[in-house]
Amino acid sequence: MSLFRTTFPFVSRELLNWFPGHMGKGMKQMQQKLKQIDCVIEVHDARIPLTGRNTEFKHTISGIKPHILVLNKSDLIEKHFEGKIIERLQQENQDTMHVLFTNCKNQSCRGLRKLMPLAQTLINSSDRFNRSSQREFCIMIIGVPNVGKSSLINVLRNRHLNKKGASQVGAVAGVTRSVLNRIKICEDPAIYLLDTPGILEPNIADTETGLRLALVSCLQDHLVGEELIADYLLFLLNKQRNFRYVEIMGLPEPTDSIASALVASAVHLNKMIRTKQLDGTSVLRPDVNMAAKLMLKSFRTGAFGNILLDEDKIMHSNNNIRLKNI
Repeated sequence: MSLFRTTFPFVSRELLNWFPGHMGKGMKQMQQKLKQIDCVIEVHDARIPLTGRNTEFKHTISGIKPHILVLNKSDLIEKHFEGKIIERLQQENQDTMHVLFTNCKNQSCRGLRKLMPLAQTLINSSDRFNRSSQREFCIMIIGVPNVGKSSLINVLRNRHLNKKGASQVGAVAGVTRSVLNRIKICEDPAIYLLDTPGILEPNIADTETGLRLALVSCLQDHLVGEELIADYLLFLLNKQRNFRYVEIMGLPEPTDSIASALVASAVHLNKMIRTKQLDGTSVLRPDVNMAAKLMLKSFRTGAFGNILLDEDKIMHSNNNIRLKNI
């Protein structure tokens, strides 16, 4: 088994910046709606709890309203990390007091059961200013793209009203493109949720942040490049000594070369593509782009196991805490 990379090759930050016009417009619309809001629920991907959250939300949206951080897709990380994640989040930001882990595929999820009662408690104990006479509650759902905001609204609507989803859901970042009308999710008390577009920071902090956002589909694959994202995934899997990809991709052994991994996987899966040569003849070659897409799909569906991409940040932090206590 060859030695694995300890650092990932340089990637231009420009490749990882994605801030289309609807995001800037959406942020302005969200600010304009704040007077009608009693609470803010920020949704983020549990696999990257410390990476990629839009810091602008704290300054422009959630600073003066009760705030709940929902870490969704928690079924894709190991449960024993949850306590460490909360500890690290609260160490970074004292205002992050209310954190719930959810899985929108499971209506009996403990986090989903706790969410609305917690929101009501926070609203009732807050100063609602101009909304103090209102008996109904209005909650804004915010977050970066493709973390499950619309799915959360739909599952809550189904859970509390037994009605089908009212918010469009998609596997590609950027499905929700504007601040929608209020969506009723509860009768007594009347609770409305406001879906919003996923909004990234205009400038990605660093390449690692961008690549981890790309890995969990917060950036659109084709904008970054499937093979580049797959290479970063291979780098992280080897770093965590997670070699499940060997069997799933049909490789002879672990490798540090994404090129050889994708070629071998394409051949194993019989994913070939016919290409023309200069002399006019055609030849079958391994479809490495398709192999990269399938590798990413395997990660995103949990086939490689439950993987906390921010494990290095979480464990580094907890090691520091233990050293300080000694």
